[in-house]
Amino acid sequence: MTYSEAISLRLTQLCAEKKITINKLATLSGLTQSTVVAIMSGRTKNPTLKTLHRIAIGLNLTVAELLNFPEMDETLFDDE
Repeated sequence: MTYSEAISLRLTQLCAEKKITINKLATLSGLTQSTVVAIMSGRTKNPTLKTLHRIAIGLNLTVAELLNFPEMDETLFDDE
């Protein structure tokens, strides 16, 4: 699994858990819907820390909590 796939999976899981749409996540994060869609679809391979921070805040998490999940530890470095 690549980093972008792992982040996409994590965001999909969190949106399902919190029962929010991608559009709602974008609104809560102060990002455009196209930015969030690009991350979740894998078109954005390396989202910036600032973007991940905004998403974490929108989900009421810290960046550490956002990125602390088993799949992240199993990622490959082929996104670079």
